[in-house]
Amino acid sequence: MSVDTVSYTMRGKQGASYEVEGAVQLAPGLVVFRLPGDLDLNNPARWNIGHHSGYIIAEAMTRQFAMAGAEAIAPLHDWTRDVDFLTEEVDEDKVLAALGKHHCGTVHSHGYHRGDVSRNGLYTDADIEEAAAASDGMSAYEILIAMSHTVPWMGLDTNDFNEAHDRIVRAAGAE
Repeated sequence: MSVDTVSYTMRGKQGASYEVEGAVQLAPGLVVFRLPGDLDLNNPARWNIGHHSGYIIAEAMTRQFAMAGAEAIAPLHDWTRDVDFLTEEVDEDKVLAALGKHHCGTVHSHGYHRGDVSRNGLYTDADIEEAAAASDGMSAYEILIAMSHTVPWMGLDTNDFNEAHDRIVRAAGAE
């Protein structure tokens, strides 16, 4: 599948629309994009699979998962069709099963009711320093476990997570 960056307008609640930068079109009618930072602050699943109409089909914790999910459902239907037609045609169980194999879920299936997680999957040098300071006395394995369940680390793709982990371990002097 070719991967092209496209302009995308996401439909929100009560008819609101949001311009999304950097959406990737994986298949005709399907895009993957990061949820804008000021929306759905309690949702750590910042990556979405969207329909060309602007509606969100599914969400995922990482870009990798969203891309794999979109690739999995692409051959199931003609996603260029309008929403009314797809409502009649789509076998939801088949789509959800394909998405689930790639760790994607329905919208709001990853709710996290402990505050603002909009930065999930994005980290800074200050986050590395803070995590290293909090890791005093921890092993590299303990740091890994702690990272996998906290923002912003749990939303990183594999390579980015490994890089952040290595930086924290070095900064903390852990082994």
